[in-house]
Amino acid sequence: MTNYEIWQAVLAEFELTLSKANFTTWFRNTGISSYDQGRILVCVPNTFTKSWLEKKYHTDLVNTIERVTGKPVKRVEYRVENIKNVTEKECITENAPAVFIQKQPAHRPAGPKNSLLLQFGLNPKYTFSSFIVGKENELAHAASQAVASKPGDTYNPLFIYGDVGLGKTHLLQAIGHAMLAKNPQTKILYVSSEKFTNEFVTAVKEGKAKEFKHRYRTVDLLLIDDIQFIGGKEQTQEEFFHTFNELHQQGRQVVMTSDRKPKAIPALEARLRSRFEWGMIADISVPNMETRSAILQAKCQEKGFSLSENLINIIAVTVESNVRELEGALNKIIAIHQLKNTSATEESVKEILVGFTAQHAKPKATPTKILDATSKYFELSKEDLLGKSREKKISYPRQVVMYLLRKELSLSFPAIGQELGGRDHTTAIHAYKKIVASVEENEKVQQDIERVTQEIYTV
Repeated sequence: MTNYEIWQAVLAEFELTLSKANFTTWFRNTGISSYDQGRILVCVPNTFTKSWLEKKYHTDLVNTIERVTGKPVKRVEYRVENIKNVTEKECITENAPAVFIQKQPAHRPAGPKNSLLLQFGLNPKYTFSSFIVGKENELAHAASQAVASKPGDTYNPLFIYGDVGLGKTHLLQAIGHAMLAKNPQTKILYVSSEKFTNEFVTAVKEGKAKEFKHRYRTVDLLLIDDIQFIGGKEQTQEEFFHTFNELHQQGRQVVMTSDRKPKAIPALEARLRSRFEWGMIADISVPNMETRSAILQAKCQEKGFSLSENLINIIAVTVESNVRELEGALNKIIAIHQLKNTSATEESVKEILVGFTAQHAKPKATPTKILDATSKYFELSKEDLLGKSREKKISYPRQVVMYLLRKELSLSFPAIGQELGGRDHTTAIHAYKKIVASVEENEKVQQDIERVTQEIYTV
């Protein structure tokens, strides 16, 4: 076996046992630089990967190599080497040439294809190869790849939802890039729901409805970002309903993103909600520590900026909210250190992150905030909620308050009763259980809870 074949076999075993995020981060751009009488030199792209492999995977690597080769391993060393001719699977180091694992480049069309990207509204950065996969997004990622592979067949429509800055737009556009790479003649259209609405309104005003319909109903792939904003817009919903039907009947692919699942979109027509649920619904949640570290490592490699394992961990621990803010923090760290022409240290990174975390700190829930948010959402006064009225328009919001006091603050039932004007704890228990049951069965109640909760945590 050649060095390349050995390493391919080793990687194959690790790929079966590791998460995609771990495998991509720690084993991408690695290879065997030399293999001589049981002494192996592993080629790694940076000191961060070197340190991680030495500490976390050394024993497993030794055992796997022995299993693959059938020969004992005397020593495995890791060395940061310059990697060249990657596309030719060749790793050239200062000491010895060796075969290397091919790095899959991001699909970045040049020349004429760039105009196509501009035409379709796709960002060259948002490809599958630049997307870091973790357990929080692996379903959405797998579904997106399946759609790109078999558009209009596997999952149609594909509906991806999650909070802002978690990678929904990235996956949306990655599908477009993958289909365009497969067939440059593919007609793709990427728009936000706001742009769809504005173009529709303009078309109606200017008597160009026919041109609008032709533009949207003849594409092979329609990518709609932030579809939740069509909620409450009756004419826009009517037009999108017919657009969706036309594309779906023709076997054309539709992919949408939203900040919430279809049944939680306020003022969304039932017929549209049912169609959004026809295919696959996949969520993306906040990345865990492992995924955040992988993202930071990938971004550092992309930007050609070196950060130690310790500094990566500091950033990953500090910035927890979403990928967008994580990258924003990293960009700020890089910019300041490049401007000052200094190396990043623990002290300098923490100093930068202090301001960042203060800016993005999540507000805390309090009984007062819960009461205020509920009264605002239901258009009632706090006096109404604290009063004795048993009218449904007041009693139901009051139950929502009790439910949220328990859910968000873990208050005891006697304490909840006291917050609501000195009510008995049994009243609080009844209210909580009633809302818990209603959330499971009633979409309107679920929507109310989600919207009030959003209001609570709005700065």
